[in-house]
Amino acid sequence: MSKTPNCKRKLPILAKLLLERSDEDHPITRQDMQDELARWGLSAERKSLYDDMEQLRELGLDVQAKRGRNGGWYIGQRDFELAELKLLVDAVQSSRFLTKRKSDVLIRKLEGLACVHQARQLQRQVYVDRRVKTMNESIFYNVDRLHGAIAANRMITFRYFEYNVNRERVFRREGTRYRLTPFGLIWDSENYYLAGWDELRKELRHYRVDKMADIAVTGMAGTPRGEWTAEGYARRHFGMYAGEPCQLRLRFKNNLAGVVIDRFGLDVPLVPDGEEHFTAALEVVVSPPLWGWLFGLGGGVEVLAPDWAVKDFQTRLREVAAVYNLGCDGENSLETGGDDALPGGVQDGGTDTAGTGPV
Repeated sequence: MSKTPNCKRKLPILAKLLLERSDEDHPITRQDMQDELARWGLSAERKSLYDDMEQLRELGLDVQAKRGRNGGWYIGQRDFELAELKLLVDAVQSSRFLTKRKSDVLIRKLEGLACVHQARQLQRQVYVDRRVKTMNESIFYNVDRLHGAIAANRMITFRYFEYNVNRERVFRREGTRYRLTPFGLIWDSENYYLAGWDELRKELRHYRVDKMADIAVTGMAGTPRGEWTAEGYARRHFGMYAGEPCQLRLRFKNNLAGVVIDRFGLDVPLVPDGEEHFTAALEVVVSPPLWGWLFGLGGGVEVLAPDWAVKDFQTRLREVAAVYNLGCDGENSLETGGDDALPGGVQDGGTDTAGTGPV
């Protein structure tokens, strides 16, 4: 090998060549390596290339040799397999909390973890039903800033907004800054939420991260979170809606046991109630998405307690029935108890006492 000022760059050049352009179906030939080194003013004898490949193996690269007419060297095992990179690309493309521009940037970086031949397979378009990409580019950096505040247990301040019909930001509380001790980040229904202790309202609240603006981490110590967990908080909030917390007692048909376990986990107690039913006491926040979930289970579930929740569900069912002009007598009656009766096992009376929508 000739002694040139670039000789120390030989191994990095060969490593870059192998990582960017080789796989099992596209090995780099000895001539390809010599041509690439020549571009840098370097030369390499055949024997020295074998020594170089061995040095790269000792440095941790899985350099494999392929024999035969079109043989050469290639990278075998990489940090990420091609199938793993495809999954990551699909996740980035389908994530609605990332803007399209940020998704494209991340995918290009993921392509850099594969060789050029494999990268072509990562240029995929994943269709996700009803996906809407966020318009707030700052969320990518806000998430990182919030993780830091959570780890340090520091209060944060921010402004919170909604979009109007003209797609313009309208700040809540007339732009007054919120003050919160962040407890944890929750990814639910394709959105990032920050849950924590609202220092002004003195209660647990959660906020969509893509609607938070001008986040500032203060030097003030946050409120202790005690036994709070993100998993427990998310499990109680359907669709991350705010509402009235309670222990909701329900009666299910046995064939819905899997549905309850899928939503609340294996630890939820299922108490047999006769031969065909079981009851469950669930710690939830009563909200419209919760009622929607129960409505979707049809006559297989009955709301038992507390009384105010039973009345709330009954009131909402009657409001829906009124839209479709379902009367209180005849085959469409809510009180017939037959096949056309609405589900839930609720009774008449009561007013709406449930909580509000998502914060």
